[in-house]
Amino acid sequence: MKKGIKQTVFAGILAVLPFALTVLILLWLFRFFAKPGARILEYIFVKQEIPKYVPELLGFILTFLFIYILGLIVRNVLGKRLITKMENAISRIPVVNSIFNTIKQITSTISEPREQAFQKVVLVEYPRIGIWTIMMVTGSSQNKSGKEFYQLFVPTTPNPTSGYMLIVPKSDVVETNLTIEDGLKAIISGGLLAGKINSIPDLVEGKEL
Repeated sequence: MKKGIKQTVFAGILAVLPFALTVLILLWLFRFFAKPGARILEYIFVKQEIPKYVPELLGFILTFLFIYILGLIVRNVLGKRLITKMENAISRIPVVNSIFNTIKQITSTISEPREQAFQKVVLVEYPRIGIWTIMMVTGSSQNKSGKEFYQLFVPTTPNPTSGYMLIVPKSDVVETNLTIEDGLKAIISGGLLAGKINSIPDLVEGKEL
């Protein structure tokens, strides 16, 4: 009886948790972006009685406009040069450079169009026969004999921004019907969000049926 109650409560928590975390993250982001502008507005209207939410709302708008203008600056040549110089300066600071580079990798992965970063999702028998690994095709090439190869990126779980690159013959690669998004979901979740049907071929003594 007690076990059943615990399982029911746990199931309810798991059902509510994604919604609760989404709301909390959105509220945190709103307050984070609203705070700089709100401080300025509170200083301006310090002697006037205004509802508490007004400075936060106007502060969010003010901060958003600042970020938008900053984005316009960053997208031009002079802005890019300035950002590059700042990044080079930060890269020389111990400890700070590790934190900055990690965050930079994550933001770069998010901002880069997935169609350009990864071409498709494939499966390869790796690290040994009988064990299959999800990999992302990033390009293709040929050797001097004309044999075709794939450049493959192997993302790590649960952080797909890190990993390593392999060059594998196209004949050793199994195509899948997974989209880039579905492939990344499977990797980030450690297989929890992987589909029930996979593209692994049936094998008999190492040969495909």
